Amino acid sequence: MNPNNFINMRIQISIKLQTLTLLNLQDEVVATFAVSTAVNGAGEQKNSYQTPRGKHIIRAKIGAGAVPNTVFKGRRPTGEIFTPEFMFANPTRDWILTRILWLSGTEVGKNRLGNVDTMQRYVYIHGSPDSVEMGKPGSHGCIRMRNQDVIALFDLVPVGTSVNITED
Repeated sequence: MNPNNFINMRIQISIKLQTLTLLNLQDEVVATFAVSTAVNGAGEQKNSYQTPRGKHIIRAKIGAGAVPNTVFKGRRPTGEIFTPEFMFANPTRDWILTRILWLSGTEVGKNRLGNVDTMQRYVYIHGSPDSVEMGKPGSHGCIRMRNQDVIALFDLVPVGTSVNITED
């Protein structure tokens, strides 16, 4: 598939339903994925570890071609491939694996600039260990996906794709 065919797609994330839905221009569902948003709920404040609400865009795509379970730290691959032993050694770490879709808020004062800036908070849509449960909150603010799901989404959407995060 040509990614340019999807430039007019948009993403809808429901915190209540713990889903990410990819829609086309006619508002037809292209794909729906189970996700895991923040265990601390919804919120925009810096250091809140909450999932920010409102209108965003995908500002950057990181990890193209990386093998599933590639470990990222500071948006860079560490050279490691995640294993259950890593999880055992770091049980509280919010693993960022496989692909990163870095979000940027578009609503000044709500999720952009100042103490509510989604991009400065490093909020991503990203892969997570296969053992992490989807469909219930558990992240430190990001939107977690299964590795194969985040690869599929990554391949379908370009930078600039709109992302709306709601509580309903």
